[in-house]
Order: sequence, then C-alpha cells, then structure tokens
Amino acid sequence: MPDSTDALPTELSSFIGRTEELAAIGAAVAPGKVVTLVGPGGCGKTRLALRVARTVSEDWPDGVRWVALEDERDDAAVVQRVAAAIDVLLPGGADPVATVARGLADRETLLVLDNCEQLGDGVAALVAGLLERCPRLGVLATSRAPLGVGGEQVRRVPALGLADALTLFLDRADAGEPTPQGHTAARQVCDRLDRLPLALELAAGWAGTLSLTQLADSLHEPYAVLDGGARTAPFRQRTLAESMRWSHELLDGDERVLFRRLGVFEPGFSADVVAELAAPPGRVLRTLRGLIDKSLVTADTTGAVARYRMLGVVRDYALLRLAEAAETERLRDRHLAVYLALVEQAEPLRNTDQDAWRARITVELANIRAAIDWGLRRDDPSGGRALAAAMAWFWYLEPRGVEGVRVLRLAVDRGEGARDELQARVLAGLALVCDTAVYGFVGYESARAAAVLAAELGADAVGRLARSLCAVEQLGIDLDRAYADAEVLHQDALHAGDGFVADSTQALLGLIHLFRDEYRNAIAQLDQALVGMGKRNDRGFACFALTWLATATARSGDLPRAAELAEQAVATAQPLHDFHHMGSARAALAEIRVCQGRFDDASAALAPIDRLLDGEASPFVPGWERVHGMLALAEGHPAAAIVWCRKEGRTPGEAADGPLTPWTRAVLAAALREIGESDAAAALLDALAAEPMLRTLPSVHADVLDQQAFLLHDSDIEQALRLHHEALSIRTDRELVLGCVASLEALAVVLARRGTPESAAVLLGAADRARADTGSAPGRPVDIARTLLGSRVAAQDLANHLQRGRSMGIAQAIDYATKARGKRNRPASGWASLTPMERSVVALAVDGLSNPAIAARLFISRGTVKTHLAHVYAKLGVANRTELARLPVPADG
Repeated sequence: MPDSTDALPTELSSFIGRTEELAAIGAAVAPGKVVTLVGPGGCGKTRLALRVARTVSEDWPDGVRWVALEDERDDAAVVQRVAAAIDVLLPGGADPVATVARGLADRETLLVLDNCEQLGDGVAALVAGLLERCPRLGVLATSRAPLGVGGEQVRRVPALGLADALTLFLDRADAGEPTPQGHTAARQVCDRLDRLPLALELAAGWAGTLSLTQLADSLHEPYAVLDGGARTAPFRQRTLAESMRWSHELLDGDERVLFRRLGVFEPGFSADVVAELAAPPGRVLRTLRGLIDKSLVTADTTGAVARYRMLGVVRDYALLRLAEAAETERLRDRHLAVYLALVEQAEPLRNTDQDAWRARITVELANIRAAIDWGLRRDDPSGGRALAAAMAWFWYLEPRGVEGVRVLRLAVDRGEGARDELQARVLAGLALVCDTAVYGFVGYESARAAAVLAAELGADAVGRLARSLCAVEQLGIDLDRAYADAEVLHQDALHAGDGFVADSTQALLGLIHLFRDEYRNAIAQLDQALVGMGKRNDRGFACFALTWLATATARSGDLPRAAELAEQAVATAQPLHDFHHMGSARAALAEIRVCQGRFDDASAALAPIDRLLDGEASPFVPGWERVHGMLALAEGHPAAAIVWCRKEGRTPGEAADGPLTPWTRAVLAAALREIGESDAAAALLDALAAEPMLRTLPSVHADVLDQQAFLLHDSDIEQALRLHHEALSIRTDRELVLGCVASLEALAVVLARRGTPESAAVLLGAADRARADTGSAPGRPVDIARTLLGSRVAAQDLANHLQRGRSMGIAQAIDYATKARGKRNRPASGWASLTPMERSVVALAVDGLSNPAIAARLFISRGTVKTHLAHVYAKLGVANRTELARLPVPADG
C-alpha cells in the first residue's frame, strides 16, 4: 500500500510539544466519528491536525486525505474539493454528496478538513451526509467554531504549556542555549504572549534584530487590539491582535507596503507575481525575505518553484491595513490584471502540452478564481469576463465543468448586449464547457450566437471554435450537414494553422464515418487526427478520438487491437479525472469486452462509474446505457437489458423518458423479442425501419432486418430467410465484419429450421472460424443452431460439415451462404412475390379482420401481422388496407 502521508502537506518546520493533545486526539479519531479542533486563529489548529494525521496514518488502511479549505468561500464547492482529494469523479445530475459517499463506502479513510469556519453549513451538511452513509469514514476538522454536526467531539486547542512554549520560541528564534538573563527574557515573552504559537513565532522572527531582553521589554507595554475589537474579547484573541500590531509596527517602510499588498493573494503565490504588485520592484525579494524571517509569510521551497502564503489571521490583518491605506480596489484590480496576463501568456503552452498547461493553471487556481470573482463584481466587468473566457479550456479539461458553466453564464450576462470579440469568446467558452459538463444540447445556442458574432466581427479564431461546436450539434440532427460543415472548417483551420480545430474536425469527420459504418474511412481520419493531438499532448480530445478509433477497429473485425486502443483511451482520460471523458472511454472498452465474450471484464470496465452512480442517475456519457443493455442481453438477462436501454432517454432530474438513439432501440428490440414481448418488439422495429435516417446507418438497418427476421422464424421461414440475407448483403457491402459473422449464425438457425441442415452446419462452422479470427464470442443464435442440428444430423456428419465450414474464410463463407439460398422461385414484387403466410394475412385483411383477429386466427403476434402487412404493401405498391382490398387477386391467388 502506498504511503498515505504522501497526500498530506509538507511540514515546513519542526513540530514542538502538544504531547497530551496528540495522544488524546489520536485516540478520539475513529471510524464513524467526527472530531473538530476548535480555537482562535493562530492557536495551532492546522499544525496539530497535520501532526495527528501523520501520527495515526498507519491506523487507516485506505489512507488519510487532507482537504485545505482556507481559500474556499462557496459551500457548494466543498464537496468538489473532497471528491478531488479522494479521486472520485462527480457526474452531472447526480447528488454529489451521495456520489462521494459511494466512493468512500468501502474505504477506511480519515478525511481531514482544514479551515472550515468561513463555510457556514456547507461543511456540516457534507460531513453529516458522509458519516450517515460511510461507517468506516473518520473526519478530523479544524475551525474557529464547532461544525454543529450530531455526535461531533469538540476539542478546544489550549495554549501551549510553558515548557513547550519556551522550546518553540527559542527554536524559532534560533537562540541556541540562552544565558540565564536571556532565558528569563524568553520566559517573559512566552507569558506576555499567552503562549499562543503564532504570536510566539511572530515575536521570534525579530530575534535577529532585537535581543531577547529587548523583545521582552518591547512587549511590556500594552498594545491596542485590532480595529473594531473589544477589550472584552477572549484574552488569546487580544494577545494575537496585540502581537500582530506590535510586529507590524516594527516593520520598515518597504516591508509594511509589501505586507499589506500581499493580503490580496489567496494562499499559494510565487515571487514573480508579487513583483508585479509591489514597488519598488528591485527590492521585492529582499523585502519578501524580511517578512518570511519575521514569520508574517510562510515559504514552501520543497517544489521546483517556491510558493508563499500568509496564515489566515495574518492575511486578515494585512487586508485591514490595505483598506486603511485606501489601496484595496487598486490592488485587487492589479491582482486581476496580473492573473489575466498569466493565463493569457500560458496559452501557447496549451497548444503544445496540455498536461503542462493544466499543471501551470492549477497551481494558480485559487488566485485566478478570486480574480474572476472580483472582476465580475466590478462596474466594468471586462477584466473578469476576459479571465473567465481564458479559463474555459481549463474547465473543459478538468472535473470543474459545473463551476465553469456558472462563472461563464455570469460573464455572458455581465456582457449582455455587447457586440464585441470578448462577448464572442465568452459565449464560445460557455458552449465549450457545456459540451461535456451539461446534459443535452444546452450549450449549442451559445455556440451559434458566438459563431454569428465572430463572423460579424471577423474574429476568425473564436469563430472556428464556435463553428466546430455547431458541427457537433448537427451530429444529432443532420449527418450530411455535419460532415459538410466539418470538412470546410477542417480546411479553414489547416490554412490558419489552428491545430486544435484542424485535428478535432478531422476526428469529427472520422466519427461521422463511424456512424455511417464506413470503418476504413473512419480509421484513416482518426489515425491522422491523433497524430496532431499527440504532438500537442491534447489529452482531452485524444481520449474521444481513441474511443471512436477503438470502436471502428472492433467493428472492422480486429477486436484485440480494438481492446488495446480502448485501454489506451482509458489511460489517456485518467489524469483528467473527468466523468465524461473517463465514462466514454470505459463504455467503449466495455462494448469491446462484450463482443469478446469477456463479460466479467466488461462489468469491471463499467464498475468504477456504476459504483458512483448506484442507480441514482444515468451519466452524461453517450452509449453508456446501451452498452449495459448489450452486456445484460449477452449474459441472458433481457429484462435487465430493457431497463438499461430505457434509461438512455431519461434526462438527469427528469422522470419522463425521452427518445433513444437508433443503436439503443435496436438493442431494446432484441431484448423485447427475447423476453417474449413480440408485439412491442415488432412495433419498435417497424417505427425504426420507417425513419429516413436508417438508410444512413447500415449497421442499424441490418440489425433491424435481422430482428424482424427472428420474429418470423416460427410463422414465415421464407420471409425470415429473405430478411436475413438482406441484412447480410448490407453488411457485406459495407464490410461490417462482426455483423457478417452474426449473419452467418442467424442464417445457420433459419436454414436448420427450414430443413437444410448441411448448409446450416457449414455456415455454423464458418462462423466459428470467423469468431476465432476476429477474437469475438459466438452470438446467442449459435446455441439454437447447435440444438437444432444435434437433433437432425448424425454426429459424424455434423462434425464433417462443421469442419468444412471452418476451412472457409469469411468472404468464402459469405459466398457459400448466398449460393446456399438457392435460386429464388419468387420475384421481388407483385402477387407472385408473396410468401404463403403473407397471402394468408392478405386474405384475412381483405375480409375485414383486424390485426388482433388475424393474429389469433393464424397463431402469430399482432406485431408480426403488422410486419407482414408492411412487406405486402411494399411488394404490391399500395399504402393501406383500402388500396389492398381494391386490387384484383390473380386466379391462382
């Protein structure tokens, strides 16, 4: 097991004392318990919690997770911070607390929530919800007040004991072994600062400037408390206020200026941004060093770039001094400008290495969020809107899409009526984030508005992004238009050197070829798109392209290679920690595992997402429910498959079902047929067959024909044979390899039932060979065919026929199947084209019997009657029963 302390913050100085508190708190934290360390700022709550976490880490098998909340002001965002800390994906539309609880359900984890006081009820609601559902979870929190959660154990952090306080002060003062006089002075400092850790560290920061005796003397005079404070405030609060005022008054002029200006920074900033806010810039580092030495600023030098922070109470004091100097607005505006420039200057990195770009932005995120919030509240919100637009790609690539949508919608509203490039960028950014963060087509209205505005202004770059999103919208409306738009845009992007749009539109062209079952073209386009994405380390779109490439490769008949690509897609999506990206990759991998007959592996691919949902909501992941339906059907659970397929049309938060994709309806029809709901299956297939789009989806068209044929096996074997052959013809023309294998198996069944067992056995053997060649598993018709043939063909003859089939490649087998059908004795249209069952249905229909009456008379389902009449109408060139009744019946009819 990895060291769980790796997830804890680095301790930048030695921990001193608190032996009794460590033992008591360490004993109190336990599964199912919440312990809150309470005390005023500066009393050492965070350091104590951190030391407790390190001390007890080995007692928690699934580790300790630290969530720092000092820079968080949004109650709703707390659960997202916790989800990120425990590596749980949050799907849109689901209860986030319930999702996090499911992620923690089987873990014995200690969750440490640091600095909760500013978050109101958000932390309390989260902790209560988690503990209610996660009996093995322990919670340790720090706050200036209790959380107010039932069962909470409140531990008030006391002042240090005198011995510990003295040791801490002398260690931080680097005083070594003081003289007796110095020791007496150090003790006086500890007593006068009420042994408050932060106050002692502030005083120790002056040990290089003042002697211990001078320090003690300087603290002898009482100092006023913070502005607005009262002498009735608790003594430790007054002590900290007095020590802050005392420490501030000892600063030189440059240090005072820098100190107050650093108050605008959220915890975690670098020296280069400090230089942008402070003057004179030439002395910034020296002045910053002085503040560090005096313990007013903390430096973390463990990373490649040093990061700095002020403790919360110190920062509060700095902000008071900033307001006193009437610099708040100017410095916050400057802070916004600095971070806007930082994000804009990092933009070229996004086009070359998205991982490095994400890391660069993430480390500055707290300050970027604060800058946006300030900017959007200004009378002139243009700075905040510009920074929000510049952050759109970050929200798209990170599991923070809901936050991004909220901020960008506010940015759009603040620019209402504007007809400038900034508004176009904000609209396009909103559409981009909505594409993966919001269920349905919500963001495309913004994409269209951005495209129109960009065209009006001649803003080509933002226009290309907006147009690419508009092309995505057309996927669900008009594939031909989507293809034409993407093709034109791809060429525009190539000429402009716009790598993302060029590659993404090429991938989109590949996806459209995949929808049309043109797998060779799909693979060619996607392979080429991935080359460009690889050069830019474009992880976000590459995982989608890999997913589509895996699907096209699988349906082309190379399942082992397809599985490799799907696993690569999962690995590519993993660092994004995003539900949509990860779900799409896992759905593709699961579908391939189903085709391979590796049902446990398919379930394992889906499990990480399912475990988080627990049936609460369907994820915003295309194909997720259909793949579940395929798996349930393959495992012999058609009722479960029906439930899964129907979930696809349910929007999160809505009770009513919506429309299903054609691919899902085909799976649903198969499940309905297998469970015995033939009428419902036939009605669904007839409706699907009548849709004009079906002719552009050859694999779905062939699946519909196959399912219609299966419905006729017991009533009209000749018509069933014709439909199966029609499906095979479509699959052969489009090189749908797995579909062709399924056709061979279906034909084996129908030929066995028709009384031509030799041909059936040969096709069954050929299908067996094709399954082995493609790495796919036999379909459900194989068992039916084997049962039929086992009762009708001698064992040795059956073995010989099967072996003959196994000697055939798939092309040879398809040729054999076509010839085995024999010479058609019936034309394709006219009265002579009708099968005996169709003639019987016509006779009863002309006599005026309803579909249910015909079904009862002929012992077939109502859906089958409807299917027969549809075929009759097509063969005779009529539209309804009335026109059918008017036709003259031939003498031999």
